[in-house]
Amino acid sequence: MAIQSTITLNNGTVIPQVGLGVFQTPDGDTTVNAVQTALENGYRHIDTAMIYRNEASVGEGIRRAGLPRGDFFVTTKLWNDDIRAHRGKDAFQESLDRLGLDYVDLYLIHWPADGWQQAWDDLQEIYASGRAKAIGVSNFQKHHIDELLANSDVLPAVDQIESSPQFTNHELIGQLRSKGIVAEAWSPLGGTGGNLLGSPVLAEIGAKYGKSAAQVVIRWHIQRGVVVLPKSTHVERIKQNFDVFDFNLTSEDMTAITALNTGKRNGADPDNFDF
Repeated sequence: MAIQSTITLNNGTVIPQVGLGVFQTPDGDTTVNAVQTALENGYRHIDTAMIYRNEASVGEGIRRAGLPRGDFFVTTKLWNDDIRAHRGKDAFQESLDRLGLDYVDLYLIHWPADGWQQAWDDLQEIYASGRAKAIGVSNFQKHHIDELLANSDVLPAVDQIESSPQFTNHELIGQLRSKGIVAEAWSPLGGTGGNLLGSPVLAEIGAKYGKSAAQVVIRWHIQRGVVVLPKSTHVERIKQNFDVFDFNLTSEDMTAITALNTGKRNGADPDNFDF
């Protein structure tokens, strides 16, 4: 089995480059089984959030997989209502309790909701306490990052943003990289209801390597130096999405995939969201 790739974050924490995302994965057996399946098939990174309402099931899946705590990476996120209510520290403890963990590897501000500046102060305290091994943000644009850095000595370890071949978000990823912040991609395969995986370009490239369109896209993210979080609840697809460490796309392949960019988001605009 090919060795999975990792990235070292700016504080020395090592993050596995492919993680299982559990957005819209319902609480209960669906999530428990997806997490357990992923961990039993080589994944070492699970990405959840308070608002996914499945942290308890993620924790149960982790326990069933039985891995030593130091062998896997868990991310969760501070939700907008808690940001606005200045509940950062309480909300974090509630997430830990639901997960059944003493610490998470990464804790993120989920969206730049009103009050995020105070939330960042709370995250720094959580980080200092050792209960989060790294802290970061999600859905922050360049101007949010600039404001954060003007008021904080602590560099976010990551910014988790929408990115796929249809919405590469290339400029923001470059801006983050120049500051030492790793980009993580949500909706990496184009998002629910998207048509990305039906692209003939991806089919043609995949045929060269005996890989699916999804595997080609995940590989594209890996080679861009991005952490990629494909979500699935199907055993075979969970396995397939991880079988991406035994081939390399050429620069021509990379360019052809990047050319699928439409500049259109599949998800909400971080500068204009209403939740």
